[in-house]
Amino acid sequence: MTDLFLKVKTHQEQNLPFVIYCKPESDRIVGLFQKNDHLYFTEKFEEKGFVFAPYEADTFPFIPLVYSDVLVEKIHFRDIALDTTITTEPQPLGNDFYENLVEKCISAIHNHQFSKVVVSRKEKVEVPNFSIELSVKRMISSYPSAFKYCFYHPKIGLWLGATPEQFLKTQDNDIKTVSLAGTQLATATMTLEWGSKEKEEQQMVTDFIVNSLSNIVKEITISSPYTIKAGSLAHIKTDISAKIKNKKGLKAIINALHPTPAVCGLPRQKAKEFIAQNEGYNREYYAGFLGELNIDLVTFRTQQSDLFVNLRCMKVNTGDAIIFMGGGITKDSDPKAEYKETVNKSMTMKKIIR
Repeated sequence: MTDLFLKVKTHQEQNLPFVIYCKPESDRIVGLFQKNDHLYFTEKFEEKGFVFAPYEADTFPFIPLVYSDVLVEKIHFRDIALDTTITTEPQPLGNDFYENLVEKCISAIHNHQFSKVVVSRKEKVEVPNFSIELSVKRMISSYPSAFKYCFYHPKIGLWLGATPEQFLKTQDNDIKTVSLAGTQLATATMTLEWGSKEKEEQQMVTDFIVNSLSNIVKEITISSPYTIKAGSLAHIKTDISAKIKNKKGLKAIINALHPTPAVCGLPRQKAKEFIAQNEGYNREYYAGFLGELNIDLVTFRTQQSDLFVNLRCMKVNTGDAIIFMGGGITKDSDPKAEYKETVNKSMTMKKIIR
């Protein structure tokens, strides 16, 4: 066991907050270990540390750098195998509610309540012998292009994830974000065909981001859509970059973007109300955002943030884990296909904990 995972074990025993994570394509794993058990919140987004924001983001918990120890280790492990016994076949039990929910979404879209909505579900899986070290190593080994993390706070719980989606990246006055939508199983060649439903959904997300940022930033640049692989799944992605007009504009940008159409819908408020009334559970930190705030903890360069949408994630309890997954619904969605998509997404976490 390395120094970093020994530190994790000690912090667990002392019931102290910590986060360990690995950025996309990085060869470093970073640990931020808080020295007390206080729950801190960032209000102005000017502090340095690691933010862990919920979907309903009225407050923004974070682990402050000033009250924490930092450990950075080079990754020396490779090819930690996933559990290949997990099947991707959808289970009949539990699909009725989600398929009926998708049908409600489609009906609401046809009634012009909104053009897109993202609905999700959760699934409990038994995990009698959970290991943070093994699970994190499996994520890092198997999902190189994702942001992999394990976050713990005694007042929040233990969360793990391997998210494919950047929320926001800043360096001085430069910002980068992405529009990500559409999901299908990846192939070895990556020569995938996307249907009109996925292309339309992805364009909606792109348009929302650009329109939301137009009064806060300048010099917006938009890439052409392209296909990316995230584990066994593929998505359509568009890169968006710009310059912040005001050096203290980070909070305004976050408020403008969160929650994005990739986790909520369009128009945002109508979609958000529909989710609250029909989804049937509290998303907690699923579909929130997380990451480094005003600091790069490898280089210790300041004035840069690296934030990700909290997707492909789970909350680990004693003996079990709650896995969260969802999908974007448009007028062309098929309820059975949408349920199957959530099953495919659930495999990201199921394969690291069994």
